[in-house]
Amino acid sequence: MSKTWFITGASSGLGYQMTEQVLARGDRVIGAVRRPDALVDLQRQYGNRLAVATLDLIDTSSIRAAVDYAFQSVSRIDVIASNAGYGLVGAAEEVTDDQVVRQIATNLTGSIQLIRAVLPHLRRQGGGRIVQVSSEGGQIAYPNFSLYHATKWGIEGFIEAVAQEVASFGIDFIIAEPGPTSTNFGAGLVHADPMTAYDDTPAGEVRRAISSGSFVLKGDAGRTATAMIAAVDEAKPALRLALGSTAYNSISQALSQRLAAIEGQRDVAFSADRDL
Repeated sequence: MSKTWFITGASSGLGYQMTEQVLARGDRVIGAVRRPDALVDLQRQYGNRLAVATLDLIDTSSIRAAVDYAFQSVSRIDVIASNAGYGLVGAAEEVTDDQVVRQIATNLTGSIQLIRAVLPHLRRQGGGRIVQVSSEGGQIAYPNFSLYHATKWGIEGFIEAVAQEVASFGIDFIIAEPGPTSTNFGAGLVHADPMTAYDDTPAGEVRRAISSGSFVLKGDAGRTATAMIAAVDEAKPALRLALGSTAYNSISQALSQRLAAIEGQRDVAFSADRDL
């Protein structure tokens, strides 16, 4: 049975891959982009099965207008894919105040406002599925990506809570966590002005790996999108979906280390309880 999708960031990266793949199999897409002409090639190919809405994640009124337009234009939207975002690269001391504000406004606040905007519509139609494109960086952290990680850890915590709030309405979530993937994400990175103080630190090492091209990107964008679509098609997918061997290995290692650390704190933790 065909589905109708609302996909943000549909003009590039994983958003474009998802849009192209679900259209090819016969689904319908409302692609949310910043430039209204960004999907002309796919519109020519797929005609009225692809509609375009303009949306800017840092403008809440833009988000609400695009969401309202999408739900008014079709009888039902089965899948919301929240994909738009970018990465800010720089040690915490290197990034500017404006860069901090914009990164959080786009990746975290924008994603939160998108989810808030679609929930009433999904609730009224009797349910739906929201796919949030996060990252392995929502479970682990690389130096030099502190603000990016703040947004990804933040949106995952938000969804953990909201998923419990709306489950009884037939609304569920998938948090997609790709590892480093060969998309144009790297081209969209915003770089802070480097400080020489960080040259010989882990932040400097990551900075040089990115600039030299030695930062390994094992993930394939097309296969990553295919795996996300397959998860959407499952009756009861897992809340989190690690994508790529890098993501699987790094998240597994991080979770194991955190579990071992908290198990070693059991006595201290219990000592903080009051006597009942």
